[in-house]
This record gives sequence, structure tokens and C-alpha cells, in this order.
Amino acid sequence: MINYIWFFIIIIGIVFGIITGRGEIVSKAIVNSTGSTVELIIQLLGLMCLWCGVMKIAEKSGLTYKISKFLKPLLKILFKESSKNPSVMEPMIMNLTSNMMGLSNAATPFGIKTMDAMEKVNTNKGTATNDMARFLVLNAACIQFVPTSVISIRAACGSNNPGIIIIPAIITTGVAAIMGMIYCSILERYF
Repeated sequence: MINYIWFFIIIIGIVFGIITGRGEIVSKAIVNSTGSTVELIIQLLGLMCLWCGVMKIAEKSGLTYKISKFLKPLLKILFKESSKNPSVMEPMIMNLTSNMMGLSNAATPFGIKTMDAMEKVNTNKGTATNDMARFLVLNAACIQFVPTSVISIRAACGSNNPGIIIIPAIITTGVAAIMGMIYCSILERYF
């Protein structure tokens, strides 16, 4: 549906520009925006490579392992059934650690592995368990200590201080994660 909406917005804008005699301005805007889009993508690609490299260094140095030791007791409380299975917990911890570092691209494969492992132990195949729903909420609203993707976008767009958003990001993502877990607990009782 959203594709249709965007299509009609673009077509209406182009037609309106041509009708009002500003077709040249519309065509220049299209050319300029495509050029700046390519530049932004190249800058983001370099920054994402940097942050993925930093995450790899954190993994090799044992930082992610230390974070996972901190997360394990908390995850055992949140995921009562899944915490008994190490094949579920290992990718889950890597997913959440990657998300906490703001590396959602690196977190995605671990999230898929986690859901696959949860489905293997699911007694009611094809129906999401409470732990699956809780993991999806926590994955979507994970606390981000270093929002690297947003910092990268701000840096690529020329921000004077791209890291200024770290404290507000920690606060907002923390509140979102806590509220998500509260809502999951409430909904588990009724559904």
C-alpha cells in the first residue's frame, strides 16, 4: 500500500510541476537528489564498515562476552522457557549485544538464528510462543548504548556533533524496552 502512496505523491508532484511551468526545476531537483543520495550511501557504507569492524574487534577482544555475562541473568528472568536451552540463548545474546551497539545489520542473522532455535523447541509449531513474542519486542525496542547507525547518518550529513544523541537514545530506547516488557507481561496473562 505504501508503494502506491509514494508513487502517487511522486506522480502528482511531477505533473503539478509540469502544469505550473516548473518542469525544469522538477527535473533539476530529481537529478540533484539522486546525486546526493549516491554520495550519502557511499559515506554510510564506509561508516557501517567501520562500525562492523569495531563490533568484530569487540567480539574478538571479549567485550561482547562480558556483556553477555551481564545479560544472562536478566534474560533468564525474561525468557523462562528459552533460557533453559543454550542453542536459543547464544544467538539471542549476540543479537541483543549487537543491537545494544547499534549494529542492527549485524544483529539480524543472530535474530533469525534465535527464532529458528525457538521454533525447533516450540511444541505448537507455527504459533508464536510467549518467549518468541517477547524476543521480537525486545529485538525491536532494544536499549542502544551506542546508536552507531544514527551517528553514522548524522556524520554523513555533516553534523557538527553526531554523537550528541547518545544520552537521549539510551533514555528513549531504555524506556521503550522496559515498556515493551511490561506490555508483554500484561498481554501474556490475557492471551
